[in-house]
Amino acid sequence: MRFDIVTLFPEFFASPLQCSLLGRAIAHQIAQVHLTNPRDFTTDKHHKVDDIPYGGGVGMVLKPEPIFAAVESLPVLPRRAVLLMTPQGEPMHQRLFEDFSQNYDQLVVICGHYEGVDERVMALVDREVSLGDFVLTCGEIPALALLNGVVRLKPGTVGKAESLKYESFEEPLLDYPQYTRPAAFRGMEVPEVLRSGNHGAIAQWRREQQIEKTQRMRPDLLRSDLSGKYGPRQKHQTP
Repeated sequence: MRFDIVTLFPEFFASPLQCSLLGRAIAHQIAQVHLTNPRDFTTDKHHKVDDIPYGGGVGMVLKPEPIFAAVESLPVLPRRAVLLMTPQGEPMHQRLFEDFSQNYDQLVVICGHYEGVDERVMALVDREVSLGDFVLTCGEIPALALLNGVVRLKPGTVGKAESLKYESFEEPLLDYPQYTRPAAFRGMEVPEVLRSGNHGAIAQWRREQQIEKTQRMRPDLLRSDLSGKYGPRQKHQTP
């Protein structure tokens, strides 16, 4: 899968693209990440990419010409989407990552800056995507989150693909508590049921913990699932 990140700060991605699972996925050619700087497509001697907004207001707005030129310089794969990272976009969630991972060969990700981008850039954009209902200094942070969330779903990225089926947000429940050795640590012990070897009892305990934790920490997930926010889900039978 090919990712084209249109960014004024390519160096932002230098370390993350070499680390952990993301770095391994790139090394194994599960994903290709290409960085394109709109500043390289400016025509003035100062390489200006922003200007004051028409109508007045504080801050600067990214100019359309460098962004158009940057995006139009990229190859076009058959299943492609151009995304704009912006606080006003669709909030990221697991179903969105699954959609991108399964149904696209190329994602072009435009990183916003300053007070935003010239509205005419929207002629290039298929979808606006947000990390959440807050404002950051740059679009590179949500772009990296999206890249990570999508690539980890590609076959071969995660060592045990089966683990992807049993994690938070694969259904409208948070994950159950996890424990490892030692069985006792500073007076805190691993629940007896997890050491029992009774797989049926363990599955039931984990399910109960998921429900309790979700009701306590994220009841909105249960409500949003009823409204279809996260899309179609597989049916799970409670043990």
